[in-house]
Amino acid sequence: MTTVPTSSHEASPLVVRTVAVHDPGPLLALLPSGDPLTWLRRGEGLVGWGQAAVLRTAGADRFEEARSWWLDQARAAVVRDEVGRPGTGLVCFGSFAFADDPGDSVLVVPEVVVGRRGDTTWVTTIGQGGIAAAPELAPTDPPAAPEGVTFVDGALSGTEWESRVAEAVRRITAGDLEKVVLARDLLATADEDVDVRWPLNRLAEQYPTTWTFHVDGLFGATPEMLVRRERGLVTSRVLAGTIRRTGDDERDLALAATLARSSKDLEEHEYAVRSVADALAPHCTSMNVPEAPFVLHLPNVMHLATDVAGVVHDGEVATALDLAAALHPSAAVGGTPTEVAKRVIAEIEGMDRGRYAGPVGWMDASGDGEWGIALRSAEVAGNTVRLFAGCGVVASSDPEAELAEAQAKFVPVRDAVSGI
Repeated sequence: MTTVPTSSHEASPLVVRTVAVHDPGPLLALLPSGDPLTWLRRGEGLVGWGQAAVLRTAGADRFEEARSWWLDQARAAVVRDEVGRPGTGLVCFGSFAFADDPGDSVLVVPEVVVGRRGDTTWVTTIGQGGIAAAPELAPTDPPAAPEGVTFVDGALSGTEWESRVAEAVRRITAGDLEKVVLARDLLATADEDVDVRWPLNRLAEQYPTTWTFHVDGLFGATPEMLVRRERGLVTSRVLAGTIRRTGDDERDLALAATLARSSKDLEEHEYAVRSVADALAPHCTSMNVPEAPFVLHLPNVMHLATDVAGVVHDGEVATALDLAAALHPSAAVGGTPTEVAKRVIAEIEGMDRGRYAGPVGWMDASGDGEWGIALRSAEVAGNTVRLFAGCGVVASSDPEAELAEAQAKFVPVRDAVSGI
C-alpha cells in the first residue's frame, strides 16, 4: 500500500541544486520548529526541513515499494551538484517499520538539506519544476524544554514483561529457537507539545558517538549502524551484549572485561554477527568479519561490538536501502532463527513496535547512504512521547537482569525528554 502526495506520479520532476557554503555552525541550531529531519554524528551528517516529496508505504513490500519510488524520483530529477560528495544532490530520509504488519514506513525528500563532512559544508535545495534560492543559514530560535513530564509503563508493567522474558527462555530451552529480542515501551506525557529539537540537542550533546536521528516523529540516538554503502564499500556495526556503566572508571573497566568474557553475551553477539555476515555475503565479493568483538563504551552502557565490512559487487543493483532490507531484522533486534524469532515476538511481546528497531537513515540518488537501527529511540506526538528499549534473550537470560538492562537503555531518551 502506498500513499503519495500530488507531487509524485503526475507532477514535474524534482529540480535539485547543491552548493558549497561557509560553515554555519552547529547544524541542529539551524533547524526550524515543526518536523525537521536529522542524521548526525559528532556534528557531521545531514539535517533537512520542508517536504518536496513524500512516500508512505506499509506491509511486507514496504522496502520494495520505497526502492521503486526512489529510483523513479532519482531517474527523473534534474540535478546540479557542485560538491559531489556522498549525501549531496538528491537525498531522501527514511524510517521503516520493524514488522510487516502493519509496516507503516516513510521516505521524505526535504526542500532544504544542509550537510557537513570534514571541512566541507553544503546546502541542497529541492523543488518541483524549479527551486528557490539557497536559504540564509542562521540559528533559529532555540526550543523550549519540556515541562511537567511524567512517565508510566507502556503496554506491560515491569513484572508482566519479566514473565514474557521467562516465557521466551522456556521456549529457547525447549529448542524452539536460539535467541529472541524482546522490547518494552514507556510513556511520557508533558504539559505542552514537545519540540523534538530539545531532545535531539540533548542526545547529540550527551551521546556524540551515536547517530542522532529524527524522521517523521521518530527520534533517537542509535549506536548501531545497520549498513553504510559508500562508493562500493559496505560496513555494518553489530551490537549485542550489554552491561550498565557505574560512573566509576576503574569499576567500569572491570565490568568491560567481565562483558568481554561473558558466555551469555558472547553467545548473543555471535548470533547477531552471523546473521549480518550471512545477509551481506550474497552482495559482496569479499568480506572482513573480525573473530572477536570489542567493547564499545557509551556514557550509560557498554556493548560488545563488531564492525563487519565488505566490497559490494552488485552496486548497480544493491542500493543502501536494498542492503538494509536484506539485513533487517538482524539477530541483534529480532533473534535466531529469524522467522521463528519474529513469530515469538508477535506472540508474546505484547505491543506494536511501530518503527522502533527498524532501519532509519538516508540515501542519495547514487544508492549510497547510511541506515542505522532505530534504537535508543522514541515516537513523539504532541505532548506524548513513547520510549522503547529491548534486550536479547538467550537460554541463560535472567528476567530480572533483562529488565534492569531495558531500564538502562531507556536512560538516554528518558533524560533527553525530561528537560534536563
